[in-house]
Amino acid sequence: MKTANKFVLKPLNCIVSALLLGTTSYAIAADEQPQTETKAQNDIELIQVTGFRSSLNKSLATKRFEVNTTESIAAEDIGKFPDLNIAESLQRIPGVAISREGGEGRQITLRGLGPAFTRTTLNGMEVPASTDGTDSGGGVNGGRAFDFNIFASELFNRVDIQKTPTAATEEGGIAGTVDMYSARPFDTTGFHVAASAQAGYNDLTEEVDPRMVFMISNTFADDTIGALFSVAKSERTVRQEGFGTVRWTTPVLDGGGIYADTSSTEVIGTPNTGECEFEGQTVDAVNCLYTPRLPRPDFFGNEQDRLGFTGSLQYAPNDDLVLTLDTLHSTLDNDRTMYNFFEMFRNTFSEITPESITVAENGKQIQAATFNGVKSRVESRQQISKTKFQQYVFSAKYHLSDYLRLDAMVGTAESDARSEQYRYNMTNNAPHRVSMDFGTSNNTAVMNYDYDTLDANSFDLADGRLRATDVLRENDTAKIDLSYEMDMMNIKGGIAYNDRTVSYDESQINGFPDQDSAAGFSQLMPYDDFGTGYDGTLSPFIVADFDAINSQLLVKEWVPRSAQSWKVEEETMAAYVETNFEYEISDMLLRTNAGVRYVKTETTSTGFIQTDAVSIDNSYDNVLPVLNLALDATDDVIVRLGLSKTMTRPSLSSLNPGNPSFSYLNGTVSAGNPFLDPFTSTNTDVGVEWYFAEESLLAATAFYKDIGSFIKSDSEEKLVDPAYLPFIDNDPQYDPSSALDPRTTPYTHFVPVNGQGTVIKGLELIYQQPFSFLPGLLKNMGLVSNYTYVSAGEITGLSKNSYNFTLYYEEENYGARASVNKRDNYITDYTGNNGNAEEATSGPTHFDLSAFYNINENVTVTFEAINLTDEYERLYTTGDGSLDLPREYNHTGRQFFLGIRYNL
Repeated sequence: MKTANKFVLKPLNCIVSALLLGTTSYAIAADEQPQTETKAQNDIELIQVTGFRSSLNKSLATKRFEVNTTESIAAEDIGKFPDLNIAESLQRIPGVAISREGGEGRQITLRGLGPAFTRTTLNGMEVPASTDGTDSGGGVNGGRAFDFNIFASELFNRVDIQKTPTAATEEGGIAGTVDMYSARPFDTTGFHVAASAQAGYNDLTEEVDPRMVFMISNTFADDTIGALFSVAKSERTVRQEGFGTVRWTTPVLDGGGIYADTSSTEVIGTPNTGECEFEGQTVDAVNCLYTPRLPRPDFFGNEQDRLGFTGSLQYAPNDDLVLTLDTLHSTLDNDRTMYNFFEMFRNTFSEITPESITVAENGKQIQAATFNGVKSRVESRQQISKTKFQQYVFSAKYHLSDYLRLDAMVGTAESDARSEQYRYNMTNNAPHRVSMDFGTSNNTAVMNYDYDTLDANSFDLADGRLRATDVLRENDTAKIDLSYEMDMMNIKGGIAYNDRTVSYDESQINGFPDQDSAAGFSQLMPYDDFGTGYDGTLSPFIVADFDAINSQLLVKEWVPRSAQSWKVEEETMAAYVETNFEYEISDMLLRTNAGVRYVKTETTSTGFIQTDAVSIDNSYDNVLPVLNLALDATDDVIVRLGLSKTMTRPSLSSLNPGNPSFSYLNGTVSAGNPFLDPFTSTNTDVGVEWYFAEESLLAATAFYKDIGSFIKSDSEEKLVDPAYLPFIDNDPQYDPSSALDPRTTPYTHFVPVNGQGTVIKGLELIYQQPFSFLPGLLKNMGLVSNYTYVSAGEITGLSKNSYNFTLYYEEENYGARASVNKRDNYITDYTGNNGNAEEATSGPTHFDLSAFYNINENVTVTFEAINLTDEYERLYTTGDGSLDLPREYNHTGRQFFLGIRYNL
């Protein structure tokens, strides 16, 4: 191994000249430990501990020795990640917040930016991963965001987050880059076996689900050959129960007309809506009160099956060469059932008469009411989904000489997600009376009906919506890096090629035979304990009988929906150069990393106009400079500065040129925009880290991101792209004698455009310390905590404040830790819909517990408790911008895991 040389810094122009040579990366490569030992590393004595403290120490060492700002999570032992879900581990890092699907972490938000702004790699290459979800959870992921719930956490031994890039860091993540690493045999030479089995119990479903992991690793022939294999299998039964409204609206804003008759309406309380007008005429103020559109009890059930395999082969014939083949396969099966029973106020206010209304204290919404003339519907949805993921990566590290090293990698990855939806509506079209009362909780209404809601003869069975979605994401990557160490510097450069393809396809089953009665095709909700333990009143209702409908009425023949399908092919070629320096300045050590990355992106976006394909090409290039400085001001204090320019490519669906809507008389067109430019951001990070004691850290980092533009819906005047002209010429709606000629006349295009940017600024604080200075048993305790503040413009998913605390107690043979994670409320949609200014989510507070007891040096008993307080998920809208109107309020219960683990 070579030690990076140091020299005493003299003239200032020495620094300037060095930095101008290019970008540096002193960061650990994504799939290896450091190849050089710095003076800072040589001066530090690593403390040897086990268990959770060992994970903290590994993570602390990674953070300390990097030049760029990096956070890390390390496995406590082979096949033992600190949490059962990778996203839930990441949420304990400052600046990270997560979104959940059925109570399980799915995607992350980093430093206020949504999931699509964070790039994710696995064993050194960017990877795709798509799963599906409920409508409020984002549905099927056809974008750039990464779904972490596809993998079992036990398959990995380290996850890093690079918050500031190096030139060697592949572009794509304005927020940052998440690097995941699966285990390799050379990580810990010799023979190792790890196995664990857990039983998971949920107090809402009252089901017991298994979770099993097995890993075996060995090295042979004097540790020149290594092999590792692991398998992880888990099942999970989820129930999400609650009450929803599908947003609130007013008759005036709804578009379906005002109430049929308000002359006899009893109004309790005082409306405070201002002048209430409809179509230029003053109307009764109750027509401007916010009312639930579809008040309903909700049920979401999911039977989940996850299976994953990893394999790694390594060969090191001598000290200069290491060859590695990594592979990972994972499948995630979800069988969801979703039921809700709602009264229909959307677009039907003109048929409804309010008999009495109790106005809330704010004067802008109803608190309780009785209506006549309402119709109801039961919606039942079966969603069968499967995601298959596979990755193969071959990498080589070769020391060509004492000063020259070659790193090469070639890999391929594929994620194939298919979701089939069988959605049936049972409607009671007979107008009836219904009452609702939100009481004082403002989350769940008590519903009363004047008819037998369990009588199947009161409902028809119609409007069957039978659709399937396929998202195929493919990535091929090849990289070559060359490092040269001279007496006074380390120079590194390389090239990278990526070929990404995302195909989004929809299909449907046509000709569903509507039935006048739901009798024979319905059943009482198949959960007799529905609503038990819920914070409110939920009553069971009849739902569709999927087996009866699918076997008696359905002809399962999937027909493509070409107009809704699209494909984006993206090729990138990047080159970079970076330099690494160490300078001794008096008693201080300055570590520098500076360089530049150039990348060219070429895209081919394909959509459909009816069944005819239309393809449009585009290309752009970006130059991304970066500078990272880490000053070891003392043996314990590090001061950091990061300056960089980063980019994130546009969302994939926004590039779709297909399914346009033309108005030839007015000269307008609505479509996607395959000519979108990427998001770009100029970033500044300043941090101070004080390693004031063993295993301890007190740190503060301020960050500033100036994002040049955000993509938004807008209009622009331009000629119609020639790719659309053949379709227009054959369109029966196009009459050249009266239409505006798209060849010569600019049309108004309503498309996604690169709009005005925004500034994100924030502060991250970290305090971590074992309490070894305390007396008695207290010396075995410790605290890991962090706080993040983020301020920005209109960015969805941003919580201004978030924090994490983990208090742990650990001795040689037993230990426990308790964690709390909290984030502020956050906006999910600034357009709001149905007359609402925004849609938002209440910031959750999650409490988790973990404990272990070592029976002997090989066998450990474990206990995990997830969501100890049964935190409710609460979505809401803001009405005129000042209100808090519940959209969804539900819970998934507490999860407990009791297990045993064996290590050899």
